[in-house]
Amino acid sequence: MQTRSLSTFSIAATYIGTVVGAGFASGQEVLQFFSFFGPASFPALALAALLFVFFGRIILQLGHRLRARSHLEVIRYAGGPWLGAAVDGIITFFLFGALTAMAAGGGAIFAEQFGLPPALGSALIVGASLATVLLGLRGVITAISFVAPVLLVAVIGVSLVTVYTTPPDPWAIRVWASPASAAVPSWPLAALTYASYNLVLAVAVLAPLGAGARDEAALRRGALWGGIGLGLGALFINLAILSRLEAAGFEVPMAFVAGEFTRPVQVAYIGVLLAEIYTTAVGNLYGFGARLADPATPKFHWVALLTAGAALAAGQLGFSTLVRYLYSAVGLAGFLMLGGLFYRWARERLRVPQPTP
Repeated sequence: MQTRSLSTFSIAATYIGTVVGAGFASGQEVLQFFSFFGPASFPALALAALLFVFFGRIILQLGHRLRARSHLEVIRYAGGPWLGAAVDGIITFFLFGALTAMAAGGGAIFAEQFGLPPALGSALIVGASLATVLLGLRGVITAISFVAPVLLVAVIGVSLVTVYTTPPDPWAIRVWASPASAAVPSWPLAALTYASYNLVLAVAVLAPLGAGARDEAALRRGALWGGIGLGLGALFINLAILSRLEAAGFEVPMAFVAGEFTRPVQVAYIGVLLAEIYTTAVGNLYGFGARLADPATPKFHWVALLTAGAALAAGQLGFSTLVRYLYSAVGLAGFLMLGGLFYRWARERLRVPQPTP
């Protein structure tokens, strides 16, 4: 299916929708990687946004230049045969792992918030993701780019009202701040880890997305606005948490923040959280399937179906258990990938043309 008509908005919205997920909308990722640093959370967020813009642009442009069908072409180009193969294997494994975590996350929300069987929530997420992926890359882009703006509006809306009604107290934030409680105790390293983890999973969609863009100018603008959108979304979540510091004691801080208004607002935000889980699951399932089979062949449909079934079964292990052992390892894979991408980018920029004889 031709995707040459992709616009800057579609690219940016797909980028945002692929990165955000259960951890983002819940506020837990922002809390662990940024909010615990207090005032230093703001330069950390700015650094993360810059990293999203910089590396998102590299991945999109390489996907365009290499006509990538999956993340494989970009990873091998950036890392060479040995490092590329290692990073490819890790990324492929974690695409499935993250899909499983999203299935478990849907189940956890159904159980904790609605008192329904967790398997029902997992089946809903996996089933909707499979149906979308079977429509092909165009279906993936349409679903993600449609949901992403709604997610950002909801996050920013809840956060703005929270900050307006309960402005952050700078002195209380300084007293409360605890870098030792953060996922990584140094804010620059936390920003890098946050960006690398998310880009590891995003590359599976960004690489073929770059191949489908009309030109590199659209890719540059898409990376710019996608990175800015991700930074703004995380910034507003951070402000909401710092306005309601007691939210840090909850598994889903933003659900607590939304619940401070009315139950309907909380339920609406939970719906947004489920939508974010769905968009992430779609990207992971498509990326994993595209790595194992050409999306244009019937084999891809069978791979997607079997993968969805396996993820549904594995998701019954529980959301917190999967996240606890998955995310730190993903960050390590991300450092390898970002290092290879930066090396290739720097080498191309510093290449000195040879004089003609």
